[in-house]
Amino acid sequence: MPQATPQLGPELAALVEGRHHDPFTVLGRLREGGQALIRVFVPGAREVALADTGHALQRVPGTDLFELREALPELPEHYRLRWQDSEGAVHERHDPYTFGPRIPDFDLHLFTEGRHWHAYRFLGARTETVDGVAGVHFAVWAPNADRIGVVGGFNGWNGCAHPMRSRGGSGIWELFIPDLSPGELYKFELRSHSTGEILLKTDPYGRQFEHRPQTAAIVPTESGFEWGDRQWLEERAQRGWLQTPMSAYEVHLGSWKRGEDGGFLNYREIAHQLVDYVTALGYTHVQLMPVTEHPLDASWGYQTTGFYAPTSRFGTPDDFRYFVDHCHRHGLGVLLDWVPGHFPKDAHALARFDGSALYEHADPRRGEHRDWGTLVFNYDRPEVHNFLLSSALYWLEEFHVDGLRVDAVASMLYLDYSREGQDWIPNIYGGRENLEAIDFLRHLNRVVHERNPGAVVIAEESTAWPQVTQPTHVGGLGFSMKWNMGWMHDTLEYMARDPIHRRHHHNHLTFSLVYAFTENYVLPLSHDEVVHGKGSLIGKMPGDDWQRRANLRLLLIYMFAYPGKKLLFMGNEIGQEQEWSHEGQLDWGLLEDEGHAGIHSLVGDLNRLYREEPALHQQDFQPPGFDWLDNRDAERSVLSFLRYAEGGSLVAGVFNFTPVVREGFRIGVPRDGHYAEVLNSDSELYGGSNVGNLGGVIAESRPWMDRPCSVSLTLPPLAGVLLRPGE
Repeated sequence: MPQATPQLGPELAALVEGRHHDPFTVLGRLREGGQALIRVFVPGAREVALADTGHALQRVPGTDLFELREALPELPEHYRLRWQDSEGAVHERHDPYTFGPRIPDFDLHLFTEGRHWHAYRFLGARTETVDGVAGVHFAVWAPNADRIGVVGGFNGWNGCAHPMRSRGGSGIWELFIPDLSPGELYKFELRSHSTGEILLKTDPYGRQFEHRPQTAAIVPTESGFEWGDRQWLEERAQRGWLQTPMSAYEVHLGSWKRGEDGGFLNYREIAHQLVDYVTALGYTHVQLMPVTEHPLDASWGYQTTGFYAPTSRFGTPDDFRYFVDHCHRHGLGVLLDWVPGHFPKDAHALARFDGSALYEHADPRRGEHRDWGTLVFNYDRPEVHNFLLSSALYWLEEFHVDGLRVDAVASMLYLDYSREGQDWIPNIYGGRENLEAIDFLRHLNRVVHERNPGAVVIAEESTAWPQVTQPTHVGGLGFSMKWNMGWMHDTLEYMARDPIHRRHHHNHLTFSLVYAFTENYVLPLSHDEVVHGKGSLIGKMPGDDWQRRANLRLLLIYMFAYPGKKLLFMGNEIGQEQEWSHEGQLDWGLLEDEGHAGIHSLVGDLNRLYREEPALHQQDFQPPGFDWLDNRDAERSVLSFLRYAEGGSLVAGVFNFTPVVREGFRIGVPRDGHYAEVLNSDSELYGGSNVGNLGGVIAESRPWMDRPCSVSLTLPPLAGVLLRPGE
């Protein structure tokens, strides 16, 4: 805390009282009145001397300022201080106020324009060696602060002990503190210009944090991790993700599996267990719910306070690098949930960071999400724009992740999102579109795709905003893909109905094909559908136990045959009975039950068929990849369609949404010959009744459904069958 000020000049009084914005003008090696002197400020010191020569510095009476004004001895440029604290312990360190500024003007210029793609390389805390002296460089953006001090265990958390240097109009403050090492806890203590209040804040660019509920940042060890995924990254850059299969297993790392003591597993432990499990099931990717640092387990990571830090719940940044590397070495991509739409109001984090609305809008009509109790980023500020863009690139480039799923994009696009009446402010043209957020998203997608070939950016966007996945140069937002929320809502609403009533709601299955190729869609059965009282996925299915399982198997085969990339939340693959909770782990004991084990086996076979069969993935986003056979058979609640690959290879899918076995069910096909039943969700292998077509059928030259040939099928109850010609 600032000490009482004796009779000092205004400059030294400001320093002692914790108000000085430029400590380098009064500390270090100076000239004053034509005389050379050394002045240091060491709160709590009994005595201070030059360690290099033994010369004692004299205390300025009534303060913790110490000076040496006599003819100065020969000293190195960066001399060392030795002092004894109030408990008698002796300390020795270089004087930080002999080191010049470290951040080049060009970096400051790009940052203030919002065009610095790697701001994390000079903001936050980084170990450096300057003029042969090792230490830590700290930097933070806080333009409305009067004074900022670095605090930590190394200075007794005293905000006056290490005041930082202001870099003028950039709003950035920096300080190199010699002789510090990785592992030090630290925060920033700020004095607000507008209110004079003292704020204790964690580092917005912090790359590692202590374990919750503690909130200090940790000076990270500069990573020496040896990556082994070069081949993966090179192949990813050449791979056309539009035409390749993508089936993602969505995971909450804290509740997928727990340790024997009920605690969290380390990223490295999770890597081995999860990769073995997911690759055996045939998935192409894992999608992680946010692993960015967050204070509250119950937020699942969506209320982020550390936009540059893998959460310490599961280990260190290098532990997370190991996780990604292990995935890549085993042919598995890694997607991350990333949350640039809002942030929590926690006092230690971004909220009113320097005593002003810095990262958020000052007006709550633009700066708050009422429903979520969070704050909205001010995308109009270049430095905030830069903070988020740099965060995205950090995860892609420093951790080699393969893509970002951007959370709550709709909330970013619309100024009136979830707002009533006059609780929002129109844009400059009087509209409801958030022009600054749109500009940010376009910039984000351009830069990510240019710098990270093969990486994807996926929008969770729930409205009819046009051209979400179209390139920015034609007016689109530039996302790689978008979640198909319409398909998800319509399909789940249909599947929840008793089969006897489904014939009245057939359009719930057919309507989504009206717009299926207007965007590059992902079909999501995500965590959002199994929380907040919605029950589990299998719990939504009607009927007795057998019918519920059959309905879930039918939903899954329908999803994997339908155009679009796939995403399935953990637990759905085993028919998890209970609603998902972050407080435990999945009910793995269900796999001992034949019915649940059957669902698990079906998911594995669906993934493998989806990956191996080009007709099921190659033209997911193109109309030639899909053709209805019959979408009008509402009375029998049956759908049938064809999926095509380039070159004409095909798969036919027929789906019976009633528990009635349908003998002699005829569908048209484009060619004669044998059609193999390559997958039947009613197979006894999956816990079904084993009704089917004995492995295949022969097409007759009998026109049907405007096709030159046809086959007669036995449709199993509450099931789908996939047929492939030529086998």
